[in-house]
Amino acid sequence: MAPLLNPYLNFDGNAREAMEYYKEVFGGDLNLHTFGEMGGGAGQEYADKIMHGMLTTPDGFTIMGSDGPPGMEYASGNNFAVSLSGEEEDTLRRYWEKLSDGGQVSVPLERQMWGDVFGMCTDRFGVPWMVNISTPQG
Repeated sequence: MAPLLNPYLNFDGNAREAMEYYKEVFGGDLNLHTFGEMGGGAGQEYADKIMHGMLTTPDGFTIMGSDGPPGMEYASGNNFAVSLSGEEEDTLRRYWEKLSDGGQVSVPLERQMWGDVFGMCTDRFGVPWMVNISTPQG
């Protein structure tokens, strides 16, 4: 499967409501995972908040979203990123190297607690990017 390019939306505590709304609008399959399910010590106040949500629609749209993690201030203008994801490690690493060159890395591209390799950066033009290299499924 080719890498996916899609919006990743950040919400101020209402990601579940927003993602369920987008499911009503576009249809499709919605998967939601909370901070509590994923672990990582986000704290009890975040246990029911959405760490990662993904809506895949019959028309081929993919929308991802989450509640802002602890320590990340929510503000209009920083409530989105462009997400690149897939299993093509060499391709995605090449994109990461080019996007992060001359930009600012906020999360280094490395293995995360959910098992995938993930990183976040803002390119030299101020566009926020998330790159997730999925662990191949058996």
